[in-house]
Amino acid sequence: MVTIIHGDDLVSSRNFFLDKKTKENGILFDGSKLYITDIIQAFEGESLFFETKDFFVEDFFAKRKQDAEYQKILDYIKNNEEKINITFWEGKDVGKAKTGIFKKPLVKTFKLPQSLFLFLDSLRPNAGPNLIRLFHQSIKTTEVRILFSMLIRQIRLLIALSENGNTRDVIDEVKRLAPWQKSKLAKQAGYFSTQELLKIHEALYKMDLASKTSSFPLSLTETIDFFLLDL
Repeated sequence: MVTIIHGDDLVSSRNFFLDKKTKENGILFDGSKLYITDIIQAFEGESLFFETKDFFVEDFFAKRKQDAEYQKILDYIKNNEEKINITFWEGKDVGKAKTGIFKKPLVKTFKLPQSLFLFLDSLRPNAGPNLIRLFHQSIKTTEVRILFSMLIRQIRLLIALSENGNTRDVIDEVKRLAPWQKSKLAKQAGYFSTQELLKIHEALYKMDLASKTSSFPLSLTETIDFFLLDL
């Protein structure tokens, strides 16, 4: 069986993957360095008979170069899908194009809750009380560190799409956005000046550094509360 574990909830998907690997005591490979010989050796070995083994691959679709070797690996797996046990873990949502490559894969998708995106979309100047309410709703289902990382990413995107932003064509995250996403973010960026967004980004950077070095007296949740009040 082929199992694909993916989604934008990185922590949950990763924990599920590692728990599965521990229970099944499988062979682990880095997807970016995977070759057809690794697959054949793992599943066939020195035996004349095909053995069922548990094989785990990290970031194959995201990081493996899509060359002839890549296609050989996919062809081998598709031709032996019912005889082998292979689990793919991807550190992001890979979409239906990838999960639909195989005939009958078991797909486990871990999505971040909508409350998180509602919080990020509601970032505005002078919206402190409402933002704090949405923030605390979000951390009921999302780890505060993940939310904080998403907050930094959101500000970075707003800077790139602000009226005077000069990183529009540099940031890969912007290049991957759909037109409607860019339009929505550009509208949100319009609530701030580029200078304000740069100051916010600097403040978030200092908060991140302080939380990682334990040099701030407050918890990360409390620090974000105060940040949102001052936004």
